[in-house]
Amino acid sequence: MAPLTLLFCFSMKKFFWLGLSVFFVHGLVSKSFAQINIPPEKPKLIVQIVVSQMRYDYIQRYSHKFGTDGFMQLANQGAFCRNARYNYLLTQSLPGIATIATGTYPSVHGIVSNKWYSINNGGVVYALDDQSVSTVGGSYSNGKYSPKNLITSTIGDEIRLIDPRSKVIGVSLEPASAIISSGHNANAAYWLDVERGTWISNSHYVDSLPTWVDSLNAKEYGSVYINRDWTLLNDASSYFEADTSVVKTPEARKHIGQKLASMVRGIVKPRKAQRDFSSLLENPFGITYTKDMAIEAIIGEELGKDEHTDLLSITFTSTRLIGEKYGPHSIEMEDVYLRLDKDLAHLIKLLNTEIGKQNYLLILTSDQGVASSPNHLEKSKIPGGYFEPHHAEILLSSYLNITYGTGQWVLGYNEKQIYLNRRLIEDSNLSLRDFQDKVAQFMLQFTGVANTVTSYTLQSSNFTGGIFQKFQNSYNQRRSGDVIINLEPGWVERNAGVTSANSPYNYDAHVPLIWYGWQIKRRQVLSPVSMTDIAPTISTLVGISWPSGASGTPIREIIE
Repeated sequence: MAPLTLLFCFSMKKFFWLGLSVFFVHGLVSKSFAQINIPPEKPKLIVQIVVSQMRYDYIQRYSHKFGTDGFMQLANQGAFCRNARYNYLLTQSLPGIATIATGTYPSVHGIVSNKWYSINNGGVVYALDDQSVSTVGGSYSNGKYSPKNLITSTIGDEIRLIDPRSKVIGVSLEPASAIISSGHNANAAYWLDVERGTWISNSHYVDSLPTWVDSLNAKEYGSVYINRDWTLLNDASSYFEADTSVVKTPEARKHIGQKLASMVRGIVKPRKAQRDFSSLLENPFGITYTKDMAIEAIIGEELGKDEHTDLLSITFTSTRLIGEKYGPHSIEMEDVYLRLDKDLAHLIKLLNTEIGKQNYLLILTSDQGVASSPNHLEKSKIPGGYFEPHHAEILLSSYLNITYGTGQWVLGYNEKQIYLNRRLIEDSNLSLRDFQDKVAQFMLQFTGVANTVTSYTLQSSNFTGGIFQKFQNSYNQRRSGDVIINLEPGWVERNAGVTSANSPYNYDAHVPLIWYGWQIKRRQVLSPVSMTDIAPTISTLVGISWPSGASGTPIREIIE
C-alpha cells in the first residue's frame, strides 16, 4: 500500500477514535449535567415567604417597574394561583399566617384575631403572649412569646414529626409572625429586639443563640439600617402608579424624597434611656434586614444541604405597617415594593447558587390584603368611610344602661367583636340569647355596619355559603365575642393609620400565591384556591401527614 494511502488510513482511524472519545466524554458530561438538573424526589428546602398585607393587584400594578429577577421571575416562571382567597371574616395578620401554616380556619386553629378578650381572666389577650418563657440573647420583655395559643399543628411541626433531622426555622421582625409560621416544634424562631436592634429568640426554642446569629448581631446591621434616610429609589416623576394628587407643584415633587425621610424619622422618636429600633418595622430597611437574617440562616444552618427536607419561613412585616400608615395607593407603598423586589431578587439568586433551583420549593403569598383609604375612595367617588368603634361602644353602653339598668354590660370591644358581661347578665336573670340579639340589632343602626351576628346563632347554625359562613369560619367558641359585626365595602375602623384590613371583601381577602422551583411547572392557575389549601398541598408534595386540623385540599394544578 502506498505511503500516502497508509497515512490517510492512519489519520482517519485516529480521527475516528478521537471523535468517539469526544462523543463519549460529551455524553458523560451531558449525562452528569442531566443528573444534576433532575429534581430530587422531594425538595431539600421549602422557603415560605409571606409579604404581610400584600394585595393581589400589587404585582400587576408595579410589574413594568420590577426587575426580571424578583417578583417577575416568580410570576413568569412559577405556578401563579390568581384566584387565592381567605374565606373568613376577620382577615388580620396573625390569623392569616396561622391559616397558611395549619391549613385550617381561625375557628379551628384558634388564632381568631391579633388579640382578643379573655372572658375567664378578664382583659385583653395578645395572641402569642407567654410569660413562662425567657428571652434568649436580648431584652427581658421582648422574648415573652410562644405558640401555646395555636391549637393545631403546623406544616413545620409535621415535617419535624416525620423526620426530626429536618430543620424548621422562622424569621420575621415581629415575634408572633416568626413563631406562628414555624410552629410548636421548630428548631428556632428569630425576631427583632426593638431595644437593641439585634436578632433574638427564647427558651421555647433554644437555650442560647447559635454562633452564626451572634456573628450577625456583632455586625450591628440594625444600627446601620436605622440611621439610613428613606429617600425615593427612583425619580419622583416616575411614581405615577401612586396617588400623587397631593403633590401639585414641581417644587413639591422635587422635595418629596426629603418628605419621606422626615416622615420615617418622625414615626418613633429615640428614647432617652435606650435606643429604639422599632422604626425598622415601618421602613424598607427592616425588609432588607429580614432578608439578611434569612440568608444567614440558610448558610449558618446549612439548610437544604442533605436529603432531609428543611423549612425556612420568612415574613416581611414592614409592608403591613407602611400600608396602614400611608395607604395602598401611596408613594411610600410603591417605593417599598420596588425595594422589596430587589431584596427578593438577591434572596432568589442566593438560593439558586447555594441550593439549586431544582432542589428548593419557594411559596410566596400574603397574610391579608388591605383596604383603600376612605379618603382615596372619596376622590374616586366610590363609597366608603370610617367606623368609630369607641363612639359606638359608648352609645351601646348608654343604651344598655337605659334598657337594663346601670351596670358594666360590655366588657370590651376588640376588632369588630363585642364581649358582654355574661356573669352580670346571668345574675340579673336575663336571657343571654335575647341580650345578644338586642346588642346585634342596636349595632345595625350605625352607618357603615352591614351585618351583625350573635355567638348563639353561630353555635346553633351551620352556614354553607355567603357572608355568614365567613363569620362562622372566624368564630371560636372560647375566644370570639358575643356579637360580631361586619362593615360595608370600603368602610374601615378608625385607627392610628389611614386604613386597615379585617374584612371578607376582595381587597382584604384576595392575595397572590406563587409556587416556584423544584418540580413546579410554569402555569397560571385560575380555579378558586382557598388559603387553607397551602399546607395540604405542601404535605402532599413532601409526602407527610397534613397538619392536625387541616381542612383544605391539595391544589390539583400544583401536585399533578
